[in-house]
Amino acid sequence: MILDQWLKQATNNLKVANIGSARLDALILLEDEIGRDRAWILAHPEYEILAESLKKLNKRLARRKAHEPLAYIREKTEFYGRDFYVDSRVLEPRPESETMIDMLKRLRLPITTKIADVGAGSGALGITAALEIPRAVADFYDIDPDTLAVAEQNAKNYRLFSRYFHSDLLQQAPFSYDVVLANLPYVPARHQINRAASHEPAVAIFGGGDGLNSYHRLFEQIKKLPWQPTYVFTESLPPQHTNLSRLATDAGYKLKETHAAQRT
Repeated sequence: MILDQWLKQATNNLKVANIGSARLDALILLEDEIGRDRAWILAHPEYEILAESLKKLNKRLARRKAHEPLAYIREKTEFYGRDFYVDSRVLEPRPESETMIDMLKRLRLPITTKIADVGAGSGALGITAALEIPRAVADFYDIDPDTLAVAEQNAKNYRLFSRYFHSDLLQQAPFSYDVVLANLPYVPARHQINRAASHEPAVAIFGGGDGLNSYHRLFEQIKKLPWQPTYVFTESLPPQHTNLSRLATDAGYKLKETHAAQRT
């Protein structure tokens, strides 16, 4: 089968499956398998796809038709301009979470900034922070050891020498930190999610009745620590901001910017 024929068929199949980015997704799958960029693919519609490549392409297409996230199929995604390995053990990092890094870079931080990425998932937040902030170091905390393995793989890919703690939030934290990055599950239990998100680990998405269970526990833990971070970064839905701000205030923090709390 030639490129143009497969691209048209794949695009149509994805459209029928209600994939909004049908043609783009088909092109990305082609780029990955053929090892050529988009411009080359579009300029060579008559290129014959090898049988083995065609078999792999059709398997990946079937996964995408089932609304499996493209990042899982490709085993990579981009965050803050860098590639990160992801698979079904972790939530795919969202572009809106990049705001945390932008905000972090605007702060006055210690010469050596110690960062805890809590509920680390892929480790994208902590790794990016360590790479973007001069002399920053990041450690990673997650309740799932399999998830920590993904964060460790990504950190090693960027030659970061970090520490990894199998912990319920900061419960097992043996060190103090200046900054806590906590992009915890915050979707209310009854909230409807799209089909792609249904392929992601539910424990990383849903946060109980009001969606803030993990944040309740995090700030309760922080209040009991022998040390308190100067900054705590969070992410939530807009209707949750007021309640989340109350949790932070009760723990001795004040809102610095949307999604960031500073120790008072």
